[in-house]
Amino acid sequence: MRSDYDAIIIGTGINSLACAVHLCAKGWRVGLFEQAQTPGGAVKTLELTEPGFHHDWAAMNLSLLAGSGFFKAYGEDLASRGLEFAPASHCFASVFEDGKWFGVSTGPGETRARIAAFSEADAKAWDKLCSEFPGTAEHVFALLGSPMQMHIQGKVFLKALYRKGFAWTAELVRLLLSSPRKFLTETFESDHIRATLAAWGMHLDFAPDMAGGAVFPYLESMANQHFGMVIGKGGADTVTRAMISRIEDSGGEVHCGRRVAKVLRSDGKASGIALEDGTEIKAGRAVIANVAPGGLMELLEGRSGDGAFDGKMRKFEHAPGTMMIHLALDALPDWAAGEELKTFAYVHIAPSLDQMARTYQQAKAGLLPDQPVLVVGQPTVVDPSRAPEGKHVLWVQVRMVPGEIAGDAAGEISETDWNAVKDLYAERALDIIERHAPGFKSKIRSRAVISPLDLQADNPNLVGGDQVAGSHHLSQNFLFRPALGHATGKTPVDRLHLTGASVWPGAGTGAGSGYMLAQKLGGK
Repeated sequence: MRSDYDAIIIGTGINSLACAVHLCAKGWRVGLFEQAQTPGGAVKTLELTEPGFHHDWAAMNLSLLAGSGFFKAYGEDLASRGLEFAPASHCFASVFEDGKWFGVSTGPGETRARIAAFSEADAKAWDKLCSEFPGTAEHVFALLGSPMQMHIQGKVFLKALYRKGFAWTAELVRLLLSSPRKFLTETFESDHIRATLAAWGMHLDFAPDMAGGAVFPYLESMANQHFGMVIGKGGADTVTRAMISRIEDSGGEVHCGRRVAKVLRSDGKASGIALEDGTEIKAGRAVIANVAPGGLMELLEGRSGDGAFDGKMRKFEHAPGTMMIHLALDALPDWAAGEELKTFAYVHIAPSLDQMARTYQQAKAGLLPDQPVLVVGQPTVVDPSRAPEGKHVLWVQVRMVPGEIAGDAAGEISETDWNAVKDLYAERALDIIERHAPGFKSKIRSRAVISPLDLQADNPNLVGGDQVAGSHHLSQNFLFRPALGHATGKTPVDRLHLTGASVWPGAGTGAGSGYMLAQKLGGK
């Protein structure tokens, strides 16, 4: 281990790795320091149940990475280092209490035909969205893929105004500000279609009535229809391993099991880090912290030198938590709604807008929801290499749950300690799947249940199990992520920069904040 670097990066999440890849390519000496024993942050793959069963710890969907500017620049090199995607043409579906289901696939006419079975008017609305999507996507992706600086974003909107006109641009702004319920009820008449698409809002802390959440169901459904979805071949850590290979071959170093205790300062500038064991390591050009805002304040021992900034970091709001259930299975669930559901990468159990809204409010109130939203990932449908021949893994996100338990909305669980609750609550979630796939529980070989606090212990950025590292509500998005004037990762401490999902453009596997910061520091 070197005693000094040009840049020190705290954490090895996907934004950290993307930042390091680009800085190393610019000739910087980079060292990454990770508290966990396994690199990757939320993007890692482990044998959590039995040998030969490979489970993605938290993140599974790598579509944002595959479509990112970072991948465009480095994808060919990373592929030569073993990065491989497994494409899904049957992307996501939802099952409902009345025995029906709906799903989005890439095949010509498949999705439209499913929609038409519910409503021909909705099928025509889908046709319209699909025909308009290429023109809309150009401007939306430009917005989401650009640094959140007024002069840059201003050019994005001016370009839209010039090409599309005022009325079209105003409608785009309206979409960006709308709630999922507003957008979906204006567009579709079928409750089944509305609920299926609204489930994607829950992935990013947008319950149906939260302003600013409409764009996520819109983008996910349209992108999946047009491009499909990808996961990592063999596991999501295919990208982590390839990026670390690139970093190390470029002279960078990755150190795991090394917790950073504080950022060192000299003459008001970040000059390095101190590890938990007291070791001090110097950084000549930058210290980059992939941490949640609260974690940044800990590294600065509570003070940056700017009281207003410190207050904003301490008040940064996190989304409700997530519980993960990883299952080794003898066979896939036999979904009662239809055999075709066995072909989908994701099956949501989120029956209605009202149920999702209720679940969210229960979690925000500290209650274990009586009917959590379930995201049932079926990765071995897309990538059989993740399990022994004929066997499967199931990846279940239980959304939303409280990080700190005040009670149980169903009145069945009296414990409030997650260590005692997690297996009890896992049974509630598994019973919901069993209701939609009778006999499912008999197929389970073994399981690993990861509570919100387990997620936080492994990765402190996931405060209370918040997998998006901070609410994306309008008051904390765009110019305000993580705070006004700091959406580029700038901090009041010279040479200290913030990156990760808490910084614009936020959560996901697109590596946006890390790559944009590296371009800024490295001169593109």
